Amino acid sequence: MKTYQDTVDWMFQQLPMYQRIGKQAFKKDLSNTLKLAEHLDHPESKFKSIHVAGTNGKGSVSHMLASVFQSAGFKTGLYTSPHLKDFRERIRIDGKMISQEKVISFIEENQIFLGQNRLSFFEMTVGMAFDYFAHEKVDIAIIETGMGGRLDSTNIITPELSVITNIGLDHTAFLGEDLSAIAFEKAGIIKEEIPVVIGEKHIKTKEVFRKRAKEQNSKIYFAQDNSFPKYQTDLKGSYQKKNLRTALSSLKVSKDLGWEISEEALINGLQNVKLHTGLQGRWDVIREKPKVICDTAHNAEGLKLVLKQLKKEKFQQLHIVLGVVNDKDLSTILPLFPKEARYYFSKPDVPRGLDSILLKNSASNYDLEGDNYESVHEAFLAAEEEALDEDVIFIGGSNFTVAEAL
Repeated sequence: MKTYQDTVDWMFQQLPMYQRIGKQAFKKDLSNTLKLAEHLDHPESKFKSIHVAGTNGKGSVSHMLASVFQSAGFKTGLYTSPHLKDFRERIRIDGKMISQEKVISFIEENQIFLGQNRLSFFEMTVGMAFDYFAHEKVDIAIIETGMGGRLDSTNIITPELSVITNIGLDHTAFLGEDLSAIAFEKAGIIKEEIPVVIGEKHIKTKEVFRKRAKEQNSKIYFAQDNSFPKYQTDLKGSYQKKNLRTALSSLKVSKDLGWEISEEALINGLQNVKLHTGLQGRWDVIREKPKVICDTAHNAEGLKLVLKQLKKEKFQQLHIVLGVVNDKDLSTILPLFPKEARYYFSKPDVPRGLDSILLKNSASNYDLEGDNYESVHEAFLAAEEEALDEDVIFIGGSNFTVAEAL
Protein backbone atom coordinates (compact mmCIF):
# COMPACT_ATOMS: atom_id res chain seq x y z
CA MET A 1 0.00 0.00 0.00
CA LYS A 2 1.57 3.27 -1.08
CA THR A 3 -0.84 5.89 0.12
CA TYR A 4 -3.80 6.26 2.47
CA GLN A 5 -6.12 6.52 -0.55
CA ASP A 6 -4.72 3.28 -2.04
CA THR A 7 -5.30 1.55 1.29
CA VAL A 8 -8.91 2.69 1.66
CA ASP A 9 -9.60 1.85 -1.99
CA TRP A 10 -8.27 -1.67 -1.37
CA MET A 11 -10.54 -2.05 1.67
CA PHE A 12 -13.58 -0.88 -0.30
CA GLN A 13 -12.80 -3.40 -3.05
CA GLN A 14 -12.62 -6.37 -0.70
CA LEU A 15 -15.63 -8.53 -0.35
CA PRO A 16 -18.82 -6.63 -0.44
CA MET A 17 -19.43 -3.62 1.71
CA TYR A 18 -23.08 -3.36 2.70
CA GLN A 19 -23.05 0.41 2.74
CA ARG A 20 -22.19 0.57 -0.94
CA ILE A 21 -23.80 -2.51 -2.51
CA GLY A 22 -26.47 -3.77 -0.13
CA LYS A 23 -27.83 -7.20 0.60
CA GLN A 24 -25.12 -9.51 -0.71
CA ALA A 25 -22.64 -7.94 1.74
CA PHE A 26 -24.57 -9.14 4.78
CA LYS A 27 -22.90 -12.02 6.61
CA LYS A 28 -24.85 -14.39 8.78
CA ASP A 29 -22.23 -15.34 11.36
CA LEU A 30 -19.30 -14.11 13.42
CA SER A 31 -16.74 -16.74 12.41
CA ASN A 32 -14.63 -14.34 10.32
CA THR A 33 -14.53 -11.69 13.03
CA LEU A 34 -13.58 -14.28 15.65
CA LYS A 35 -10.81 -15.57 13.37
CA LEU A 36 -9.48 -12.02 12.96
CA ALA A 37 -9.70 -11.37 16.72
CA GLU A 38 -7.58 -14.47 17.35
CA HIS A 39 -5.07 -13.39 14.68
CA LEU A 40 -4.79 -9.97 16.40
CA ASP A 41 -4.36 -11.56 19.86
CA HIS A 42 -7.87 -10.67 21.06
CA PRO A 43 -7.79 -6.88 21.29
CA GLU A 44 -11.51 -6.89 22.17
CA SER A 45 -10.65 -8.24 25.64
CA LYS A 46 -8.12 -5.47 26.37
CA PHE A 47 -10.39 -2.47 26.88
CA LYS A 48 -13.70 -1.71 28.59
CA SER A 49 -16.66 -0.80 26.43
CA ILE A 50 -20.30 0.17 26.08
CA HIS A 51 -22.16 -1.49 23.20
CA VAL A 52 -24.92 0.49 21.45
CA ALA A 53 -27.50 -0.96 19.02
CA GLY A 54 -30.86 0.26 17.68
CA THR A 55 -32.68 1.25 14.51
CA ASN A 56 -32.40 5.02 14.99
CA GLY A 57 -30.44 7.18 17.40
CA LYS A 58 -27.58 4.78 18.08
CA GLY A 59 -25.07 7.13 16.46
CA SER A 60 -26.25 10.17 18.41
CA VAL A 61 -26.38 8.24 21.70
CA SER A 62 -22.87 6.84 21.09
CA HIS A 63 -21.49 10.33 20.45
CA MET A 64 -23.24 11.74 23.54
CA LEU A 65 -21.78 9.00 25.73
CA ALA A 66 -18.30 9.45 24.27
CA SER A 67 -18.44 13.21 24.82
CA VAL A 68 -19.42 12.83 28.49
CA PHE A 69 -16.76 10.18 29.20
CA GLN A 70 -14.19 12.47 27.54
CA SER A 71 -15.35 15.40 29.69
CA ALA A 72 -14.95 13.19 32.76
CA GLY A 73 -11.27 12.75 31.86
CA PHE A 74 -11.39 9.21 30.49
CA LYS A 75 -9.42 8.30 27.36
CA THR A 76 -12.40 7.42 25.19
CA GLY A 77 -12.55 5.35 22.01
CA LEU A 78 -15.51 5.76 19.67
CA TYR A 79 -16.38 3.33 16.87
CA THR A 80 -19.30 4.30 14.61
CA SER A 81 -20.56 3.77 11.07
CA PRO A 82 -21.04 4.79 8.36
CA HIS A 83 -18.67 7.69 7.73
CA LEU A 84 -19.72 10.80 5.82
CA LYS A 85 -16.53 12.13 4.22
CA ASP A 86 -13.46 10.27 5.48
CA PHE A 87 -13.24 6.59 6.42
CA ARG A 88 -11.31 7.58 9.56
CA GLU A 89 -14.42 9.20 11.08
CA ARG A 90 -15.40 5.66 12.12
CA ILE A 91 -12.49 5.24 14.55
CA ARG A 92 -11.68 8.01 17.04
CA ILE A 93 -10.02 8.49 20.40
CA ASP A 94 -11.04 11.60 22.34
CA GLY A 95 -12.61 12.91 19.15
CA LYS A 96 -9.45 12.62 17.05
CA MET A 97 -9.65 10.36 14.03
CA ILE A 98 -7.21 7.47 13.69
CA SER A 99 -4.19 8.65 11.69
CA GLN A 100 -3.75 7.79 8.02
CA GLU A 101 -0.45 6.06 8.94
CA LYS A 102 -2.23 3.77 11.42
CA VAL A 103 -4.81 2.77 8.79
CA ILE A 104 -2.05 2.02 6.26
CA SER A 105 0.12 0.05 8.71
CA PHE A 106 -2.81 -2.06 10.01
CA ILE A 107 -3.75 -3.12 6.47
CA GLU A 108 -0.13 -3.68 5.41
CA GLU A 109 0.68 -5.82 8.45
CA ASN A 110 -2.47 -7.93 8.11
CA GLN A 111 -3.14 -7.84 4.37
CA ILE A 112 -2.24 -11.47 3.64
CA PHE A 113 -4.49 -12.71 6.46
CA LEU A 114 -7.35 -10.36 5.46
CA GLY A 115 -7.14 -11.46 1.82
CA GLN A 116 -6.79 -15.20 2.48
CA ASN A 117 -9.77 -15.22 4.85
CA ARG A 118 -11.87 -13.01 2.59
CA LEU A 119 -12.80 -10.58 5.33
CA SER A 120 -15.45 -8.03 4.46
CA PHE A 121 -14.92 -4.29 4.67
CA PHE A 122 -16.92 -4.09 7.91
CA GLU A 123 -15.12 -7.03 9.55
CA MET A 124 -11.66 -5.62 8.89
CA THR A 125 -12.76 -2.17 10.05
CA VAL A 126 -14.00 -3.59 13.36
CA GLY A 127 -10.68 -5.46 13.75
CA MET A 128 -8.75 -2.26 13.03
CA ALA A 129 -10.77 -0.27 15.59
CA PHE A 130 -10.42 -2.87 18.35
CA ASP A 131 -6.71 -3.28 17.65
CA TYR A 132 -6.21 0.51 17.79
CA PHE A 133 -8.17 0.92 21.03
CA ALA A 134 -6.21 -1.92 22.67
CA HIS A 135 -2.82 -0.52 21.56
CA GLU A 136 -3.70 3.00 22.65
CA LYS A 137 -4.97 1.69 26.01
CA VAL A 138 -8.28 3.56 26.06
CA ASP A 139 -10.12 3.65 29.40
CA ILE A 140 -13.40 2.93 27.65
CA ALA A 141 -14.67 2.59 24.08
CA ILE A 142 -18.20 3.32 22.90
CA ILE A 143 -18.95 0.75 20.20
CA GLU A 144 -21.89 1.26 17.84
CA THR A 145 -23.17 -1.85 16.07
CA GLY A 146 -23.49 -1.89 12.30
CA MET A 147 -26.88 -3.14 11.29
CA GLY A 148 -28.24 -5.78 13.65
CA GLY A 149 -26.75 -6.94 16.91
CA ARG A 150 -26.68 -10.69 17.38
CA LEU A 151 -24.55 -11.38 14.27
CA ASP A 152 -22.96 -7.95 13.97
CA SER A 153 -19.15 -8.00 13.72
CA THR A 154 -18.88 -5.81 16.83
CA ASN A 155 -20.67 -8.45 18.91
CA ILE A 156 -17.50 -10.18 20.10
CA ILE A 157 -17.02 -7.71 22.98
CA THR A 158 -18.16 -8.21 26.55
CA PRO A 159 -19.14 -4.66 27.45
CA GLU A 160 -19.77 -2.98 30.80
CA LEU A 161 -23.21 -2.05 29.56
CA SER A 162 -25.41 -2.77 26.52
CA VAL A 163 -27.73 -0.08 25.13
CA ILE A 164 -30.57 -0.56 22.61
CA THR A 165 -32.01 2.78 21.53
CA ASN A 166 -35.19 1.66 19.75
CA ILE A 167 -36.61 -0.72 17.16
CA GLY A 168 -38.05 0.30 13.80
CA LEU A 169 -38.68 -1.32 10.44
CA ASP A 170 -35.37 -0.84 8.67
CA HIS A 171 -33.21 -3.46 6.92
CA THR A 172 -36.15 -5.87 7.06
CA ALA A 173 -34.55 -8.00 4.31
CA PHE A 174 -31.82 -8.93 6.79
CA LEU A 175 -33.29 -8.59 10.26
CA GLY A 176 -36.88 -9.78 9.94
CA GLU A 177 -40.21 -8.45 8.74
CA ASP A 178 -41.73 -7.29 12.03
CA LEU A 179 -40.67 -5.40 15.15
CA SER A 180 -40.34 -8.43 17.42
CA ALA A 181 -38.10 -10.24 14.89
CA ILE A 182 -35.88 -7.16 14.60
CA ALA A 183 -35.87 -6.76 18.40
CA PHE A 184 -34.66 -10.37 18.70
CA GLU A 185 -31.64 -9.54 16.47
CA LYS A 186 -30.80 -6.35 18.38
CA ALA A 187 -31.28 -8.15 21.72
CA GLY A 188 -28.37 -10.37 20.72
CA ILE A 189 -26.01 -7.80 22.28
CA ILE A 190 -27.43 -8.51 25.76
CA LYS A 191 -24.72 -10.54 27.53
CA GLU A 192 -24.54 -12.74 30.62
CA GLU A 193 -24.94 -10.56 33.75
CA ILE A 194 -24.26 -7.33 31.83
CA PRO A 195 -26.91 -4.64 32.44
CA VAL A 196 -28.90 -3.31 29.47
CA VAL A 197 -30.64 0.04 28.89
CA ILE A 198 -33.57 0.09 26.47
CA GLY A 199 -34.35 3.53 25.02
CA GLU A 200 -37.99 3.08 24.05
CA LYS A 201 -40.68 0.83 25.47
CA HIS A 202 -42.81 -0.66 22.74
CA ILE A 203 -45.64 -3.12 23.23
CA LYS A 204 -44.23 -5.46 20.54
CA THR A 205 -40.60 -5.40 21.67
CA LYS A 206 -40.37 -4.97 25.43
CA GLU A 207 -41.17 -8.62 26.14
CA VAL A 208 -38.48 -9.75 23.66
CA PHE A 209 -35.94 -7.68 25.62
CA ARG A 210 -37.25 -8.83 29.02
CA LYS A 211 -37.04 -12.49 27.95
CA ARG A 212 -33.46 -12.17 26.66
CA ALA A 213 -32.38 -10.21 29.76
CA LYS A 214 -33.90 -12.87 32.01
CA GLU A 215 -32.13 -15.68 30.10
CA GLN A 216 -28.83 -13.80 30.44
CA ASN A 217 -29.45 -12.85 34.07
CA SER A 218 -29.03 -9.19 33.05
CA LYS A 219 -30.57 -6.24 34.82
CA ILE A 220 -32.81 -4.36 32.40
CA TYR A 221 -33.57 -0.63 32.57
CA PHE A 222 -36.14 1.19 30.41
CA ALA A 223 -35.09 4.80 29.83
CA GLN A 224 -38.74 5.89 29.65
CA ASP A 225 -39.19 4.90 33.30
CA ASN A 226 -36.60 7.49 34.35
CA SER A 227 -37.05 11.22 34.73
CA PHE A 228 -34.13 13.61 34.60
CA PRO A 229 -33.61 17.34 35.06
CA LYS A 230 -33.63 19.29 31.79
CA TYR A 231 -30.14 18.91 30.39
CA GLN A 232 -29.16 20.76 27.22
CA THR A 233 -27.29 19.26 24.28
CA ASP A 234 -25.80 20.90 21.21
CA LEU A 235 -27.51 18.28 19.01
CA LYS A 236 -30.46 20.36 17.98
CA GLY A 237 -33.02 18.01 16.42
CA SER A 238 -36.13 17.82 18.62
CA TYR A 239 -35.88 14.02 18.13
CA GLN A 240 -32.69 14.18 20.22
CA LYS A 241 -34.86 14.40 23.37
CA LYS A 242 -35.37 10.62 23.24
CA ASN A 243 -31.68 10.00 22.55
CA LEU A 244 -30.74 12.31 25.42
CA ARG A 245 -32.92 10.33 27.83
CA THR A 246 -31.34 7.07 26.63
CA ALA A 247 -27.85 8.54 27.09
CA LEU A 248 -28.72 9.87 30.59
CA SER A 249 -30.10 6.46 31.63
CA SER A 250 -26.93 4.80 30.33
CA LEU A 251 -24.72 7.27 32.21
CA LYS A 252 -26.72 6.70 35.41
CA VAL A 253 -26.09 2.93 35.14
CA SER A 254 -22.41 3.60 34.30
CA LYS A 255 -22.08 5.64 37.51
CA ASP A 256 -23.68 2.78 39.45
CA LEU A 257 -21.02 0.51 37.91
CA GLY A 258 -18.32 2.73 39.42
CA TRP A 259 -17.48 5.19 36.62
CA GLU A 260 -16.83 8.60 38.14
CA ILE A 261 -18.76 11.15 36.15
CA SER A 262 -19.32 14.50 37.85
CA GLU A 263 -22.32 16.72 37.21
CA GLU A 264 -19.93 19.23 35.63
CA ALA A 265 -18.57 16.59 33.21
CA LEU A 266 -22.13 15.53 32.36
CA ILE A 267 -23.26 19.09 31.54
CA ASN A 268 -20.08 19.93 29.61
CA GLY A 269 -20.14 16.64 27.68
CA LEU A 270 -23.76 16.98 26.59
CA GLN A 271 -23.37 20.62 25.56
CA ASN A 272 -20.27 19.95 23.42
CA VAL A 273 -20.98 16.69 21.59
CA LYS A 274 -20.05 18.05 18.15
CA LEU A 275 -16.93 19.77 19.42
CA HIS A 276 -15.70 16.71 21.35
CA THR A 277 -16.58 13.98 18.84
CA GLY A 278 -16.82 15.64 15.41
CA LEU A 279 -20.41 14.46 14.86
CA GLN A 280 -22.00 15.76 11.64
CA GLY A 281 -25.23 15.31 9.74
CA ARG A 282 -27.76 15.31 12.58
CA TRP A 283 -30.01 18.34 12.04
CA ASP A 284 -26.89 20.11 10.87
CA VAL A 285 -27.51 23.77 10.01
CA ILE A 286 -24.70 24.51 7.58
CA ARG A 287 -25.79 27.99 6.50
CA GLU A 288 -28.23 30.70 7.59
CA LYS A 289 -29.37 32.70 4.52
CA PRO A 290 -31.01 30.77 3.05
CA LYS A 291 -31.06 28.34 5.94
CA VAL A 292 -29.58 24.99 4.81
CA ILE A 293 -30.28 21.94 7.00
CA CYS A 294 -28.81 18.43 6.52
CA ASP A 295 -30.03 15.30 8.24
CA THR A 296 -29.04 11.68 7.64
CA ALA A 297 -32.42 10.18 8.72
CA HIS A 298 -33.31 7.61 6.07
CA ASN A 299 -36.06 5.32 7.38
CA ALA A 300 -39.70 5.99 8.21
CA GLU A 301 -39.22 6.35 11.97
CA GLY A 302 -36.29 8.73 11.64
CA LEU A 303 -37.79 10.78 8.83
CA LYS A 304 -41.12 11.24 10.65
CA LEU A 305 -39.31 13.02 13.48
CA VAL A 306 -37.08 15.11 11.22
CA LEU A 307 -39.92 16.21 8.91
CA LYS A 308 -42.06 17.08 11.94
CA GLN A 309 -39.32 19.45 13.01
CA LEU A 310 -38.93 20.81 9.49
CA LYS A 311 -42.62 21.84 9.56
CA LYS A 312 -41.85 24.09 12.54
CA GLU A 313 -39.25 26.09 10.57
CA LYS A 314 -40.30 29.50 9.26
CA PHE A 315 -39.80 29.91 5.52
CA GLN A 316 -41.34 31.42 2.42
CA GLN A 317 -40.57 28.33 0.29
CA LEU A 318 -39.16 24.93 1.27
CA HIS A 319 -36.64 23.32 -1.12
CA ILE A 320 -35.80 19.63 -0.60
CA VAL A 321 -32.70 18.01 -2.13
CA LEU A 322 -33.52 14.30 -1.99
CA GLY A 323 -31.44 11.24 -2.81
CA VAL A 324 -31.97 7.66 -1.62
CA VAL A 325 -30.48 4.18 -2.02
CA ASN A 326 -32.14 1.54 -4.16
CA ASP A 327 -33.18 -0.89 -1.40
CA LYS A 328 -35.42 1.65 0.37
CA ASP A 329 -39.13 0.89 0.41
CA LEU A 330 -40.24 4.24 -1.04
CA SER A 331 -43.88 3.58 -0.17
CA THR A 332 -42.99 3.94 3.52
CA ILE A 333 -40.98 7.17 3.23
CA LEU A 334 -42.29 9.29 0.32
CA PRO A 335 -45.79 9.81 1.83
CA LEU A 336 -44.10 11.50 4.80
CA PHE A 337 -42.66 14.36 2.72
CA PRO A 338 -44.51 17.70 2.40
CA LYS A 339 -46.35 18.20 -0.92
CA GLU A 340 -45.86 21.97 -0.96
CA ALA A 341 -42.04 21.76 -1.09
CA ARG A 342 -40.04 22.11 -4.31
CA TYR A 343 -37.97 18.96 -4.96
CA TYR A 344 -34.52 18.40 -6.43
CA PHE A 345 -34.19 14.66 -7.03
CA SER A 346 -30.64 13.30 -7.17
CA LYS A 347 -28.68 10.04 -7.22
CA PRO A 348 -26.11 9.51 -4.45
CA ASP A 349 -22.72 8.61 -5.93
CA VAL A 350 -22.56 4.95 -4.80
CA PRO A 351 -23.49 1.71 -6.60
CA ARG A 352 -26.63 1.48 -4.43
CA GLY A 353 -27.79 5.01 -5.33
CA LEU A 354 -31.29 5.06 -6.82
CA ASP A 355 -31.50 6.67 -10.26
CA SER A 356 -32.89 10.20 -9.93
CA ILE A 357 -35.47 9.68 -12.70
CA LEU A 358 -36.87 6.62 -10.89
CA LEU A 359 -37.00 8.61 -7.65
CA LYS A 360 -38.75 11.51 -9.41
CA ASN A 361 -41.32 9.17 -10.99
CA SER A 362 -42.05 7.44 -7.67
CA ALA A 363 -42.32 10.78 -5.90
CA SER A 364 -44.85 12.10 -8.42
CA ASN A 365 -47.21 9.30 -7.28
CA TYR A 366 -47.30 11.11 -3.94
CA ASP A 367 -47.66 14.60 -5.50
CA LEU A 368 -44.05 15.54 -4.79
CA GLU A 369 -42.92 17.65 -7.75
CA GLY A 370 -39.55 18.86 -8.95
CA ASP A 371 -36.67 18.20 -11.34
CA ASN A 372 -34.09 15.43 -11.37
CA TYR A 373 -30.31 15.94 -11.44
CA GLU A 374 -27.30 13.78 -12.25
CA SER A 375 -25.70 14.31 -8.86
CA VAL A 376 -26.39 15.61 -5.35
CA HIS A 377 -23.94 18.44 -6.06
CA GLU A 378 -25.93 19.60 -9.11
CA ALA A 379 -29.21 19.31 -7.22
CA PHE A 380 -27.86 21.37 -4.32
CA LEU A 381 -26.51 24.06 -6.69
CA ALA A 382 -29.91 24.26 -8.39
CA ALA A 383 -31.66 24.62 -5.01
CA GLU A 384 -29.23 27.36 -4.00
CA GLU A 385 -29.91 29.26 -7.23
CA GLU A 386 -33.69 29.06 -6.73
CA ALA A 387 -33.80 29.80 -3.01
CA LEU A 388 -34.34 33.27 -1.55
CA ASP A 389 -32.82 34.34 1.77
CA GLU A 390 -36.06 33.64 3.61
CA ASP A 391 -36.38 30.10 2.22
CA VAL A 392 -35.15 26.83 3.73
CA ILE A 393 -33.19 24.13 1.88
CA PHE A 394 -33.33 20.65 3.40
CA ILE A 395 -30.90 17.94 2.23
CA GLY A 396 -31.55 14.31 3.12
CA GLY A 397 -32.84 10.84 2.34
CA SER A 398 -29.53 9.04 2.84
CA ASN A 399 -26.14 9.29 4.55
CA PHE A 400 -24.58 9.55 1.10
CA THR A 401 -26.76 12.49 0.05
CA VAL A 402 -25.69 14.41 3.16
CA ALA A 403 -22.04 13.39 2.74
CA GLU A 404 -21.93 14.78 -0.79
CA ALA A 405 -23.65 18.01 0.22
CA LEU A 406 -21.23 18.55 3.10
